[in-house]
Amino acid sequence: MEVKEILRHVDHTYLKMDATWEQVRTALEDGLFLGCASVFVPPSYVHKAADYVEGSVKVGSVIGFPYGYTTTRAKCYEASDLVKDGADEIDMVVNVGWVKEKQYDLILSEIRAIRKAIDDAKAGIIFKVIIETCLLTDEEKIRLCEVISESGADYIKTSTGFNGDGATFEDVELFAKHVKNGLKIKAAGGISSLEDAEKFLSLGADRIGTSRMVKFIKSNGKDTGNGY
Repeated sequence: MEVKEILRHVDHTYLKMDATWEQVRTALEDGLFLGCASVFVPPSYVHKAADYVEGSVKVGSVIGFPYGYTTTRAKCYEASDLVKDGADEIDMVVNVGWVKEKQYDLILSEIRAIRKAIDDAKAGIIFKVIIETCLLTDEEKIRLCEVISESGADYIKTSTGFNGDGATFEDVELFAKHVKNGLKIKAAGGISSLEDAEKFLSLGADRIGTSRMVKFIKSNGKDTGNGY
């Protein structure tokens, strides 16, 4: 797979706690120049980022991040607020405590409420649900594939990258076997090589979330077809 094609599936990400506008702006420019699917930025920078890129690259951000245990009302407000600020994509962290308690009805209800809040703010926004695979059993992962497939979300996502291990090939293979209704897969957390990104895509992922890929490409002079 050509580098350019891999990059079309990459959500370039800059979500560090100490992120400055200058760093966010550089991430936006890199994501645009390399033809990434989107650039994910901290919530407080979404409005400025959307104004800066003027629709030339999709701007994404996160809610309930990185732990997922904020209230449903808070997540709904965050989602609506970010969409109104110009976000094109929203990634939300599931309440892992509810997963451990097997409260799947609550999880489904929460995801549907957030989906509605997003759609009420603006139609056509991509919504992804992060399940933090490193904290879950295979049984829990499979059950979440089933729940999220019925929720109206667009993607199930492996990891935040903030709570331990990130995406694994085994988890993406597991997702691919159990998602339904057109639910897509995003692999994220710890992905730094083009070879690994390509393998995740071959196993069924549609998006790759990474904060390292662009840095690797720039520092190693990979030919992307865009000048790097």
